[in-house]
Amino acid sequence: MSTTVAVDGSARPLSSRDMKTLSLSALGGALEFYDFIIFVFFMAVLSNLFFPPDASEWVSMLKTSGIFAAGYLARPLGGIVMAHFGDLIGRKRMFTLSIFLMAAPTFAMGLLPTYADIGIWAPVLLLALRIIQGAAIGGEVPGAWVFVAEHVPERHVGFACGTLTAGLTFGILMGSITATIINQTMTVEAVHDYGWRIAFILGGVFGLLGVYLRRYLSETPVFEEMRQHQALASELPVKTVILAHPGAVLLSMLLTWMLTAAIVVVILLTPGILQQYFGFAPVAALKANIAAVIALTFGCLIAGWSADRYGGGKTFIAGSILLAAAVWSFYTGIAADPSQLTLLYAMTGLSVGIVGAVPYVMVKAFPATVRFSGLSFSYNIAYAVFGGITPIVVAALVRESVLAPAFYVIATCVIGLVAGIYLKAVGFDRKEVDRVS
Repeated sequence: MSTTVAVDGSARPLSSRDMKTLSLSALGGALEFYDFIIFVFFMAVLSNLFFPPDASEWVSMLKTSGIFAAGYLARPLGGIVMAHFGDLIGRKRMFTLSIFLMAAPTFAMGLLPTYADIGIWAPVLLLALRIIQGAAIGGEVPGAWVFVAEHVPERHVGFACGTLTAGLTFGILMGSITATIINQTMTVEAVHDYGWRIAFILGGVFGLLGVYLRRYLSETPVFEEMRQHQALASELPVKTVILAHPGAVLLSMLLTWMLTAAIVVVILLTPGILQQYFGFAPVAALKANIAAVIALTFGCLIAGWSADRYGGGKTFIAGSILLAAAVWSFYTGIAADPSQLTLLYAMTGLSVGIVGAVPYVMVKAFPATVRFSGLSFSYNIAYAVFGGITPIVVAALVRESVLAPAFYVIATCVIGLVAGIYLKAVGFDRKEVDRVS
């Protein structure tokens, strides 16, 4: 039986302490996501440096992509383990541990010897560090959503989750800008010799700074209340999640599929598709992508605010329709008028901001005692599955039609639309975030 305890005043406005918590959490998330994503911007360089020189470029790139994918495969295990302890011993400890486990491997990657130095041990060490990063990001994202949601008043949960998600997307922007600066200010030889190391070492240093800054965050009032009332989970939290909350798990997984499609297809894969299938120059595609990510950051804030103001049901109904229309307009529009690339991409990025409302629903779907485990299990399993198959499906379909990426995203928008109708029908938005169970 769940009881709601207003540990911090559900109707009060955001305080300076709340804003400090949101700012430090979003900053730490941005730094950690930079560390995770910077790998993708230098995959071509890493494939040349960490595999035998006599291997074909295609084989080396395939192996490097496999190492990148290993980070995604490690997410569920790392996320579930960290969430387990987050529900039992505290959110803050795991929140701080996750950024350390991301920063340290990133810094180490910047110092790794290459294949020319130590042979086969070079890719082995790179793989090991990537797996640690995957485990860290698996705990960071759901942990961060839970952390900020449990700190702020009830009526600002959506904005808090949207702000944190905006911070994560800003980390992608930081990686894109860093890679652009390094590649535009250095020769190809310099980038291969030492330029790529700068990006990783910077990420490691900034990540360790994030570890230090998180010392100034306090444990969530919700967890402290549960500890005082001895209301912490008494058995394996993930077992309780699976057996007692299957509906919340399914809903969270479906919304994560929509989130994955929007981020992976629109933000991560589209720049390459623009170059390969639409004939855009790399610089033009990258600049347009930066505009889209900037718009996405603001879109997450808007989606979070909308969830607080109008509810998750209405937000997903409107947001799903808007994203579907924007994606369709983008892919058909650039084919008809390439000069509209940046404008259309930015508008689509803004529409992708609907992902900022996904954690609002997931946080409210699970009771406090198993919230971290429930959110982490649902999100990381779904992201590992759909994050793995989405690039493969899109790559196979785009050969048949350049509009295939749009069709894929629109299909998941239908899922978001149905979820929104369901949330509205069951009165989901009248349910407050459970504080103590």
